[in-house]
Amino acid sequence: MRTARPLTQIPHVAKLLTLILALFVTVGLFAPRAQATTERTRPDFGGGSPAATSAGPAGLAPRPAVGDTPDAGGKNQPVPARDRAPFSTASPDRSDTPSAAHRQAEIVKTFGAAAPKALAEQACNIPDFTGRTGSALVQAVKAADLGCINSLFNLVGTDARGAFREAQMVSVADALRDNAAAYPGDNSTSTGQLVLFLRAGYFVQWYHASDVGTYGTALQTSIRGALDSFFNSAHSRDVTSANAGTLGEAITLIDSAQENVRYLPVVKRLLGAYDAATHNPTNMGNALNSVFTVLWRGHQTTGFVDAVAADPSVLDALYSFASANSGLLGGDYTFLVYNATRELGRFVQYPVLQSKVRPLLKGLADRSSPTGNTAYQWAAVAEMTDAYDNGNCSYYGTCDSAARLKSAVLTVSYTCSQSIKILAQALDATQLATACTSLTGQDAYFHGVAKDNGPVADDRNTTIEVVVFHSSFDYGVFAASIYGINTDNGGMYLEGKPNEVGNQPRFLAYEAEWARPDFQVWNLNHEYTHYLDGRFDMYGDFDAGVTTPTIWWIEGFAEYVSYSYRKVDYDAAISAAGLHTYKLSTLFDTTYENTDTERTYRWGYLAVRYMLEQHRADVDAVLAKYRAGDWNGARTVL
Repeated sequence: MRTARPLTQIPHVAKLLTLILALFVTVGLFAPRAQATTERTRPDFGGGSPAATSAGPAGLAPRPAVGDTPDAGGKNQPVPARDRAPFSTASPDRSDTPSAAHRQAEIVKTFGAAAPKALAEQACNIPDFTGRTGSALVQAVKAADLGCINSLFNLVGTDARGAFREAQMVSVADALRDNAAAYPGDNSTSTGQLVLFLRAGYFVQWYHASDVGTYGTALQTSIRGALDSFFNSAHSRDVTSANAGTLGEAITLIDSAQENVRYLPVVKRLLGAYDAATHNPTNMGNALNSVFTVLWRGHQTTGFVDAVAADPSVLDALYSFASANSGLLGGDYTFLVYNATRELGRFVQYPVLQSKVRPLLKGLADRSSPTGNTAYQWAAVAEMTDAYDNGNCSYYGTCDSAARLKSAVLTVSYTCSQSIKILAQALDATQLATACTSLTGQDAYFHGVAKDNGPVADDRNTTIEVVVFHSSFDYGVFAASIYGINTDNGGMYLEGKPNEVGNQPRFLAYEAEWARPDFQVWNLNHEYTHYLDGRFDMYGDFDAGVTTPTIWWIEGFAEYVSYSYRKVDYDAAISAAGLHTYKLSTLFDTTYENTDTERTYRWGYLAVRYMLEQHRADVDAVLAKYRAGDWNGARTVL
């Protein structure tokens, strides 16, 4: 979105092994339970960890935050990058609830051999779980395929209560306790289904507590028994692909149940047992990655910091992991070292731990550099120390880290036209020319659709800087460190203050590594539309433009131009239209506070397309008001 402040004043506070295996290698499998920031941000629907909202245990897909969907991209406010979750191995679905396709993709990644069954049997008979209790419910959960159980993350209302009220959860937790005692190290006894059901229950109860009801000591006792049983079982330590899926979900369940303090010994044990040579080929590296979310969200759990202060050996475990595995940097498992470094660094915010953490962080900073493969680790140290120990940057050697990383990472500079400059991490001459041609060709198309008469009054944004990172992971790491933004999204447009001399608008994007060997800059045309729209259609800065509900246009028009200019069918939106989910009047009321991905982007596109094709005169009337900054007048027209 268009930022509320000039870019020059944004505080620096902050591979998807394949598309399915690992796009945002932290954007967290879930959002934080409560993460505070002084920045005003967009709501929780774009990609990972909401920095200014409360959120809870997530589904298999990452719980989105301030940002945009992979087929959208968007305009965003800068938020402290420290609020980002650890990079997860989840694929880049940033919807408010996990999409069916994404859930099934995660099943493939997580449970391996069980995946074909999950993919083939997506149908789920909800009454199997809402109409049964006790042992009958347990048998239904164990008999269901994983794709079915995963779909339960979407339950609401009476179905949510029927499936996940405390008595139901206690029955399944007790069953997991008994089942895990003889856990064979694979999913042949349906341990994975029991774990996943419990995760779904915590997720649904967090977001829909009024539907499900409260959870109390009965469930806490049962879930502790279940987790104790699993992590005490010998085969939970098997370094095999068969164990990896269930293990990873069980680690995640620790956080879902908010038992982060109790299972710190398990976290330390898992970190200490890691061996890249044996763990990564068996997918155990991905399973282990869940411990970083347990640590990250532990900071929001009562007693967590006190527990670490009483026994700081978990800090030594993080340091040992991050230093011993530095050879992974630059490869497919860079995210493990990056996450370990950031989660160690997060503890430097507590005075009681600073004497312990500071030398460990300095040790990692000394082992790394803003250049080369170790730049990921150096950026992690710089991000955390800048956020939590900024006065000591000279001690760490990380002062002016944003400028140093920008100089070292964004080494490609290309003048595309008088108004467009590309700054990139790794684009070659052919790729630069391709991106440039796409951007410059969009200008005439945009003006043909918008039918504007030139820039809006007081807009001095005559140039745009297009910043392209080499991959989604590079974007996640370096855009956060260099530009101080939350990168749990598909790209971001930063407008600044268009009326101020010297303001430099830019949008941040990345190469879609899953499309290789084909070349694609993700959301390139969507983000560029935001720039053009802000300059030619929307008076003033972002804050002014959203004083009334304008998101239907801002995001819907960016989608419309992106798809229609590229002559690409927006199949997801067309499919959504057949569901008749929203009235046009409802879409006109869309804000970043009352929406989700589906409504914002797909239905925003549908609203804009309908208006342009069927009510062009009304669009012109609305745009006349937008261009004059008459937001209330535009609402009257709508």
